Amino acid sequence: MKPVLEARRDAAQATLDRYRGQPFRFGRYDCCRLAAFHLRQLGYKPALARGGSYSSALGARRALARAGFASLAEALDTLGLERIPPAAAIVGDIVQADGEDAFGALAVVLGNGRIIGWAEGHDGAEVMQMIAMNTAWRVPPCPKS
Repeated sequence: MKPVLEARRDAAQATLDRYRGQPFRFGRYDCCRLAAFHLRQLGYKPALARGGSYSSALGARRALARAGFASLAEALDTLGLERIPPAAAIVGDIVQADGEDAFGALAVVLGNGRIIGWAEGHDGAEVMQMIAMNTAWRVPPCPKS
């Protein structure tokens, strides 16, 4: 088994490689799919996709409800991930900022104050400075894997 920080770094790199430059598209390239992919890289089985497919904000909200969650934060909490202050987030952690809708926006921490995610004014998912995050979760490799 590789060291924890190495596993976290490799998972963050895989997430960056898969999503960087991908235009936002509900149900394919969105923050929920990004976070679920990242969690799978670390051995988790996120229930985020349990609600089925969707192609709009309304469909995403319905899929989240079908999966049994009121919010993306609740879905992450059910994995047993520790909530931490966003300023304490390190490579491989997941952070959330307020979004244009009620969902909020999830992103993966790459380290050195940078995240991968989507933001207004960008054509696709990009590496950005981590600012205005309101929630974060520590994401160590899953102990069950």
